[in-house]
Amino acid sequence: MTCSVTVQPSGRHFEAQPDETLLAAAIRQGVGLPYGCKDGACGSCKCQLISGTVVHGAHQAKALTPEEEAAGKILSCRAVPQTDCVLDAPQVTAVDQFPVLKMPARVISISKLTRDVAVVQLQLPANQTFRYQAGQYVDVLLRDGARRSYSMASAPRDGQISIELHIRHLPGGKFTDHVFGAMKEKEILRLEGPFGSFGVQAGEAPIILLASGTGFAPIKAILEVLQAEAATRPVSLYWGCRTKADLYAEDWIKQALTTLPQLRYVPVLSEPRTEEAWAGRTGLVHEAVMQDHPNLAEHQVYACGVPVMVDAAQRDFVAQCALPAQAFFADAFTSEADKAAVNAAE
Repeated sequence: MTCSVTVQPSGRHFEAQPDETLLAAAIRQGVGLPYGCKDGACGSCKCQLISGTVVHGAHQAKALTPEEEAAGKILSCRAVPQTDCVLDAPQVTAVDQFPVLKMPARVISISKLTRDVAVVQLQLPANQTFRYQAGQYVDVLLRDGARRSYSMASAPRDGQISIELHIRHLPGGKFTDHVFGAMKEKEILRLEGPFGSFGVQAGEAPIILLASGTGFAPIKAILEVLQAEAATRPVSLYWGCRTKADLYAEDWIKQALTTLPQLRYVPVLSEPRTEEAWAGRTGLVHEAVMQDHPNLAEHQVYACGVPVMVDAAQRDFVAQCALPAQAFFADAFTSEADKAAVNAAE
């Protein structure tokens, strides 16, 4: 028997099939709930269950604590409704604004910018319109049914014919070993997307963009949108990497600084090499933000990268810098190990 689900405050309705999670049903019917990993590991889909009952699949405690669950919080990506339900969750995109598509993509170029980061340009089908929001991601569909998720590093635009992905090599990685080994130009990949709800919200509040490693990819797409819109909101970009060599997109950032005069760029290295003679900021990237912005009460923060950085930034910005909890937006890169831990618990 299907269950009817109502989302407040938007008033949207959708139906969930037996054994279907709330998020899967919402995506299938074009209802834009917030979410990230879809695997119970990041917590981006957390929302309040106003009425009804659900059964939760396995998930990481950091995504939904027992205390939160006892207070009626749920993860829509792991919650299967048992009755009709009412949720309190924001509608993050308009109805069917960004339909999920499956499509082939041809490799245009592979640029290995560092020892472990490649920028891959993909050509999309000319007869298919692919719409997305800067900050969203696509899944690369592998032959064995596995998926690998990568954020678009290029802004959406009319007549979209290509997208850019930033891919970090993880030795032994099922897909990244191929990217850094046998992948050739003109190779065909299978994609599905767009997914995710990360992206800049409307308003005039000053923006803090916070990235670690290849978490810069969706941040780059957001900056391209701000460029195209000739936005005037103050923007501060903090990019954390291990070494100076890992700041793989600094040439692009230097160009962006000329077109966005209100943009401030602060690179932060956690393990600078002696031979690099680094004179810039060091330490944890989110702590650099706190040093420069002890009061974030009027800001919006967009954080993307490894979960430990995202979690620390959210906790410390809210607790120590007066950032409103609802002004923190994040896309944590959930590793295959994190997802495997969830699956092993099922």
